[in-house]
Amino acid sequence: MSSARALFARRGYAAVSIEEIVRRARVTRGALYHHFEDKADLFGAAFESVQRDLADQLVKAAMAQPDPAKHLAVGCHAFLDACTKPDVQRIVLLDGPAVLGWEAWHESDVNFGLGLLRRSIEAGIEGGTVRRQPVEPLSHLLLGALNGAGLEISRAGDPRHARREIGKALDRLLTGLAPD
Repeated sequence: MSSARALFARRGYAAVSIEEIVRRARVTRGALYHHFEDKADLFGAAFESVQRDLADQLVKAAMAQPDPAKHLAVGCHAFLDACTKPDVQRIVLLDGPAVLGWEAWHESDVNFGLGLLRRSIEAGIEGGTVRRQPVEPLSHLLLGALNGAGLEISRAGDPRHARREIGKALDRLLTGLAPD
């Protein structure tokens, strides 16, 4: 699966053939089909692998910040940083919704990201960096905003520049959540 993940990240789902995957992985076509129903199923496994790795990266970034009230900002910025990486760009943001379908893509996004956001917002409320408010709607709103930001970074001609500009906008947005 790591061979498929690398190929999907570099060139995209549509440009990668099963023949190329089995050749690079040094397995037979039959062996691949023993584990995966088809190319889309293999992509789904690569997608989940990237999502798991991304969630781990975000948790590690947040946990490196000793003040839980700052986990929201740290985690959001870590997500934007990850959106400059080819596997997150291509597999999760660009090809994921098209290959998996929006519903399945969104369900995975909710499973991997919404809980992290919810916990970070709750910590921000408790730590005084986020104004008291219902957590669930804010979690969904931020998840959508981060996905839109990530997509913009992924489509940009200069992803690093886009990341910097979006990071500034994110800081302004998060500042607006602070208590008065």
